[in-house]
Amino acid sequence: MRWLKFTAAGNTASTTSWGLVEGDIVTTVNGDPFGEWSKTAKTHALKDVKIELPLIPRTFYCVGLNYLKHLKEAADKAGTVPNVPDRPEIGYRAQNALIAHDEDVVIPASATEKIHYEGELVVVIGKKAKHLTEANAMDCVFGYTIGNDVSERSWQKADRGLWRAKNADTFKPMGPWIETDVDLDRMETAIRVNGKETGRFRTNEMIFGIVPFLVELSKYFTLSPGDVIWMGTDGASPDLKDGDVVEIDITGIGTLRNRFVKEKV
Repeated sequence: MRWLKFTAAGNTASTTSWGLVEGDIVTTVNGDPFGEWSKTAKTHALKDVKIELPLIPRTFYCVGLNYLKHLKEAADKAGTVPNVPDRPEIGYRAQNALIAHDEDVVIPASATEKIHYEGELVVVIGKKAKHLTEANAMDCVFGYTIGNDVSERSWQKADRGLWRAKNADTFKPMGPWIETDVDLDRMETAIRVNGKETGRFRTNEMIFGIVPFLVELSKYFTLSPGDVIWMGTDGASPDLKDGDVVEIDITGIGTLRNRFVKEKV
């Protein structure tokens, strides 16, 4: 199933609803995917609705260096030897940074030219879980969406934390929807800037896959419906500039597209 949060114009006012995407048609749903729901008879053409954020996560987890090529490139830039982690590394991102498909990433006026994308698979948790094992970890996964972990690299180097480098307003596009039926082993992630492919990698070729992260997280935290885990990226990004359009495509899910615009002050 492909779950969409969307806004459609009504007779008197616009309304935001959950829906199911089937081809180019969105069928409105009463309820939500994490509880009871039912289809309605109301439909819309996908092209006629505004795609909203698929959800606002209760907790927004993220994975650090989780692909070998990305790890090596980061080490090369720093002039160090790659240090492959021996256990899953987990951090957080901020809700204020989230924006939807086709909304603009705003490059702060004070940012340098080192604005980079990171195309990531996003895991959406569907039910409450604690102390997961390798055998049952995937039982709590509801589905998957796409994230763009935008980064300002000069701030990332200058600051002790990632408070502005990763979490500035609009720095976390996510969407366009949640797909529940995927084949992880067949997935590829492809990134395009202004229509030209700038990166491609096998999505599931992670240093640590989804299961180890779920097991590690749930040792300490209770996972809840609507939590998300961004799984990291591979490769490197070119410097992005005002007007660039970044598209992140993941097999079986779709395409997340956002334009980058310079803040005007």
